[in-house]
Order: sequence, then C-alpha cells, then structure tokens
Amino acid sequence: MRKLINAPADVVSDALRGLAAAHPELTVDPRNGTVVRADAPRAGKVALVSGGGSGHEPLHAGFVGHGMLDAACCGEVFTSPVPDQIIAATMAVNGGAGVLHLVKNYTGDVMNFQLAAELAEDEEIEVTSVVVDDDVAVEESTFTAGRRGTGGTLFAEKIAGALAEEGASLSAVAAVAREVNERSRSFGVALSSCTVPAAGAPTFELGEDEMELGIGIHGEPGRERVRIGTATEIVDASLSAIDADMPLRGSEVLVLVNGMGGTPLIEQYIAYAAAARWLEGHGATVVRRLVGPYVTSLEMAGCMISVCRVTPELTRLWDAPVETPGLRWGR
Repeated sequence: MRKLINAPADVVSDALRGLAAAHPELTVDPRNGTVVRADAPRAGKVALVSGGGSGHEPLHAGFVGHGMLDAACCGEVFTSPVPDQIIAATMAVNGGAGVLHLVKNYTGDVMNFQLAAELAEDEEIEVTSVVVDDDVAVEESTFTAGRRGTGGTLFAEKIAGALAEEGASLSAVAAVAREVNERSRSFGVALSSCTVPAAGAPTFELGEDEMELGIGIHGEPGRERVRIGTATEIVDASLSAIDADMPLRGSEVLVLVNGMGGTPLIEQYIAYAAAARWLEGHGATVVRRLVGPYVTSLEMAGCMISVCRVTPELTRLWDAPVETPGLRWGR
C-alpha cells in the first residue's frame, strides 16, 4: 500500500487538520470529525448539514461555505458518521430557521441521520431530511436498500444551498432539494479498484482488460464486468443507462463528468467531449457543465457521469455565488 499518510488510523483526523490549516474560513474539529462555516450559526437562515464516510473528497467537507453547506460530518473512510457527530454539527449551525439534512442513500447514513434528527427534536430544533438516490446502475447494493446516492448529491447541495443563502424557508429549501434529486441521475464506471487505508489491500480485483459498469463510490459491484472500452464507449454506456431511466431528449441539462480520484483531468475532458457529442446527438441541450474530481472514491480510476434536467430557476440557483474549498464562483 503506497499512500501519502502517517498511519491508517489517523487518516481522517490528519486530513481535517490539513483542511483547517488550508482554510481558516472554516471551523474544523479533527477529533470529532465536523467542519462548520466560521460564520455559523446565522440567525434566520436555514442551515444545511450533510456528511458521510471520508474518502470522497471534496464531498462533503470541501463543500462547506457560502452558498452550499453550513456543516459537514466526516465519518471514517467509507463509514457513516455517527449520530453524535451529526447532532453536534446540527446544533452548531442552527440559526432558528430549521436545519436541512442532505443524506446519501446508504443504510448507515440514513439510520444515523434519522437518529440525529430525533435528538435535534429533543433540543427543539426543526429538522427536515432529504435522501439523495440518483444512481441508476442498481436498485440494491452492498451498502444500501434502493438506489445509491452519488454525484447528484453535489447538485442538491449547491442548489439547495443557494436558496437557503437567499433566506428561503425550510420547507422551500427541502422542496428544491427533492426536486433536484428527482431530476438527477448518475452512472459510474471503474477502471481500477481503490484501497481503504485500514484494509491495506484493493477492495476488489479487475483484470487488465476489464472494467466495472455501474460501480458504487465505495467500490460496490455494478451491473456487470466487461472488457474495457474506449472513452466514447464508456460514456455512451453511461448516458444510455441514464437516458433509459430518465429520458433526456428535449431537456436542458446540467452535466457533471466526475473523476473518481485516480483519473487524470486530461482523460476527464476526453470523456466530457464524448458526453457533449452524445447529448447533442440525442436531443438534449447542455446549459451548464462541470468537469473534475468532485465525488471521489479514494484513488479509483474511472468516471461517473451525472445529469440534472434543469429549469430556469434551478439554473439560476446553480449560477448563484458559491465559496467553498471545492467549488467557488461569483464572489
């Protein structure tokens, strides 16, 4: 195992210490695994809290800041944060207007966020939860019942965060997060495995000429293992799966071509070129796009494509100013 770490047990806390040093605009608690906006709580503003297992950076801690999350909870690598972390983050950012929990659909995440929401009620904090389940690859998987939450989580955090920044109510912010989830689909392909530091060995094995279609962000199995294809073939398979579940013809779309952590940016742009051709050829209009490693799986090679069928209002909220370690424009 060749990794730039000190010790497997200290990976998350050491990374959070680095985040704190690099981004003094955040309040980081490496011991308890929470990241909070330095200006929180903001009176009268709906607060957004998300989180999950570490190893997917910049999701979620890298999206804390103006226009996105108010706090993130960082579990151990590929492990859900515990309720104590989530309630601590919730209380730290509560400004009296309620708190939205954005939760990826994994069994541990859903259960622990629900427990934390119940604890928040005991503290008289109003919490609404929205579960993100945008992955079209499989209905059931190793970590979850139903569809997995993947790249669409970024869309929900950005768009709901923008509306919350404008002073909207908890019900309105939750409603737009649900709308984004309903309009978003994702499909991922792995060209290699990743290695969880505590395990010290690859999560799965791929032959030299194999790839996994429909992989999960924790290395969960996808739809099938096939012979490796070209970038165009991989993108065609991904978008065809998305289009079969959510027809794209006639839609204006926001597209994310997401590197899984071990894919060079040059290859991600090759994939985006193929995605733009496919979408144009199938009657969709790309109005916004994002290319880069935003929802990763440690050092896994491959890519995930996420598509959101936007409306003028969703596009406006996507364009709104954002200033976080992982995403920033307009300020």
